[in-house]
Order: sequence, then structure tokens, then C-alpha cells
Amino acid sequence: MRHLLIYLIFVNTTAFAAMGIDKLKAAKGRWRISEKTLFLLAAAGGSIGSILGMFAFRHKTKHLSFRLGLPAILALQCIAAYLIRRALIVR
Repeated sequence: MRHLLIYLIFVNTTAFAAMGIDKLKAAKGRWRISEKTLFLLAAAGGSIGSILGMFAFRHKTKHLSFRLGLPAILALQCIAAYLIRRALIVR
């Protein structure tokens, strides 16, 4: 359980930072972090960090795919966590 918590802190911090870094790169007209990578970080467990980064940096907020996609990923992760926890309790 401790390892999972450490992983989630790491991936959410990374996803949050990636949003900020991509925003800075966009403002400077430099090479960007791909949207695929941003979504993969969210799907890998960093959805909360991605959502917080999206609003903290005002980045990708006009993209419907991010406004709907990131909360959808978070909802699916919450459902999966609930089902896994429920299955482990039954044992």
C-alpha cells in the first residue's frame, strides 16, 4: 500500500509539472510535450495532477478533449479503485 501511495504522489507530481512545462514551452514557441504524453500521464494514475495543472497553469482548458477527457479518466480510475477494493474486501 505504501508503494502505491509513493507511486501516485510521483505520477501526479510529474503530470502537474508536465502541464506547467508544456505551458512555458508554448509561451516561448518551443518544442512541446505531446498531448498523447499528457494523456498517458493521466491514464497512468496522474489524472488529479493533470487536472490541477490544467487549471493552475490555464493550459489546455479550451481543448474539449482535455476538459472532458481528464475528468473521464479520473472517474474511471475511481470506479476501478472501488471495484478492486471491494473485490479484496470480499476475500
